[in-house]
Amino acid sequence: MENVILSELQEIKQLTLLGAKQALTMSDAALLTGLSKSHIYKLVCAKQIPYYKSQGGKLTYFDKDELNKWLLQHRVLTTDEIEQEATTYVVTGKFPKKGGAK
Repeated sequence: MENVILSELQEIKQLTLLGAKQALTMSDAALLTGLSKSHIYKLVCAKQIPYYKSQGGKLTYFDKDELNKWLLQHRVLTTDEIEQEATTYVVTGKFPKKGGAK
C-alpha cells in the first residue's frame, strides 16, 4: 500500500513539473503525448515532429506549445459538420473552404 502511494506521489510530482516546463525533454514529450520514447525518436529522425537540438547537438528538446499544436493538427470533422458541408455542396455546387464547417 505504501509503495502504491509513493508511486502515485511520484507521478503527481512529474505531472506538476511537466505543467511548469516550456522546454521538454524526450521523456517529458513521451509523458505529455502518451507516445513511447522510441516512437518520438522515429518521428524526430523522420522530421515529422517539431523539435530542437542542444548546442552540441546531442540532446533533443520540444516546445510544449508546438507539441500540443502538432498533436491537434489533424482534426476530424463531426458528423454534423460533414452533413453541413454536404448540404453546402448540394446547394452551391462548391465545397466549403478549408477549415471545416463553422
